[in-house]
Amino acid sequence: NPRLVIDLPSGRVIAELRPDLAAKTVAQITKLVQQGYYDDLAWFRVVDGFVAQTGYKLGTNGKSDLPDLPAEFSKYKFKRGTLGMGRGDDPDSANSQFFICYTDDGCKDLTGKYTAFGQVLEGMEAVDRLKRGTPPDNPDETVKMTIEAP
Repeated sequence: NPRLVIDLPSGRVIAELRPDLAAKTVAQITKLVQQGYYDDLAWFRVVDGFVAQTGYKLGTNGKSDLPDLPAEFSKYKFKRGTLGMGRGDDPDSANSQFFICYTDDGCKDLTGKYTAFGQVLEGMEAVDRLKRGTPPDNPDETVKMTIEAP
């Protein structure tokens, strides 16, 4: 599977993308990464024991210019390091925002209700070091995201 490489000020995160779980989501994330959309974006919601979330330019409508995605819910269990799509009340409103789960217990109730599209393989300690808050004072920003072919 392709890998998402997230360079943070605190280190590098490598996640396996799972098109077998969420093909449309992986395709959209890949397109946004290739456009440089996530570079320099803030981690605007970082909640201890729950998630770190990024994916939109502060002061905008919270989405990219691409269309919203249909829900691609699965039985894949959300746990520490799972990548999931943020969305509004409408299950088909995911677009560009995504989160990384901090704990198995904190994210267990997301299974089947949010689209899981990947799993961190290396670098969760860099995610652990993100500044906390909703939003944090002076939030950390992604330096760069890239996609590595399988």
